[in-house]
Formats: sequence, C-alpha cells, structure tokens
Amino acid sequence: MTGSTPATDHAALMDRVYRGQRHIYDLTRKYYLFGRDRLIDELECRAGHAVLELGCGTGRNLQLIARRWPGVQCHGLDISAEMLKNARKRLGLSGRLALGDATRFDARGLFGREGFDRIVLSYALSMIPGWEATLEQAVAALAPGGSVRVVDFGDLAGLPAPLAGGLHKWLAHFHVTPRTGMESVCTRIAREKHLRLEHVRGPLGYYQMVHISR
Repeated sequence: MTGSTPATDHAALMDRVYRGQRHIYDLTRKYYLFGRDRLIDELECRAGHAVLELGCGTGRNLQLIARRWPGVQCHGLDISAEMLKNARKRLGLSGRLALGDATRFDARGLFGREGFDRIVLSYALSMIPGWEATLEQAVAALAPGGSVRVVDFGDLAGLPAPLAGGLHKWLAHFHVTPRTGMESVCTRIAREKHLRLEHVRGPLGYYQMVHISR
C-alpha cells in the first residue's frame, strides 16, 4: 500500500477546495486578486516565446497572456486535477497543460522542453507549502535570457489593522498564507544564481511583485 506524501496530501486538499469553487473561481477572485493584469502587461513577450504558469488554475491568466502577446506558446502546471478541468475547457488546444507539483517538476518530461522564456506565478506561492522550493524550481527551469514573474499577497501593512486582520483570517479559511518573506528569499536566490532581481510593493502593501531575470 502506498503511503501519502506532502505532495499527494496537498493535491487532495486542493481538489477538495476547488471541486465546487472552480465553477465560480474567476468570477469571485477578480475582486481581490489585484496585480494579475499588471503582471501580464509587463511580461514583455514576443512571438515564439514559451510561457509557463505554475499554479495555472482555471487557465484565466494563460488565456489573457495569449491574447496580450500573440504567438507565444502557453504551458500550465497545476497540482489540482479539478482546476485543470476548467483550464482545458478554456484553452483547448491553444495551451499545453500538465498535472504536477510546482515544488519539483520535470519540464522535459511534462512539456518536452528544457527551459521557458517566461515563468509566471500568480497568487500561487501563498497556497504552496513548499513555496521556497517552487521559486528554486522556477529559476532552474528558465531558458537563457528568461525571467520569473511573481505576483502575490503582500504584508497588507497599509491597510487598517482591523481590515488586515479580517483579511488574514478570511484567506486562512482558503489555506492562503501571504509570503512576507518572499523578498528575502528571492534576494538570496538571485545572489546565489547571479540573477537580477526587482521587487515592487503594491499599493498599501496589498500585493507584491517579483521579477527575477537571467
């Protein structure tokens, strides 16, 4: 009998969370997942670029990336088979999708590629227990000249304390934990790998954006 692992446990949790929510996910999240469209607009892709989104969910971002940057090759990875049902319906044959763990994935085995020109993480790290390993994996999967772009919850320090406290409790209900240490972890990775790093704090600290490039 095969025992459970952290990855299989997390996959099962995500499937339980999203089995029903996937039908209303995009409608509800547009009201509080800010910065996603800004990230897409700043990708600076060109035709032929290979884009990978880790934690692609319903495929919403990949669809918008394909519209905003014609000619890119879209790829998506998610640990939830339930969310990928939506992504496959949305993208059809226009994107290549795979079920897998963002903390350790084989780009060649899953997608037939050694590296990607752009790797995107949009409000995914705050739901991945091994988020530091995910960043390491993303950097390792970059093609020469490629970049990792991240947007996720910030420290919320600019919000009134009662509002920030309520938001933290509400996010925890959905197994979301803002990664307040993201800047320091990315700084370490960039220094060790001799990469360029840009960290941007969104309005009121609601979200943060990271750009790591070769």
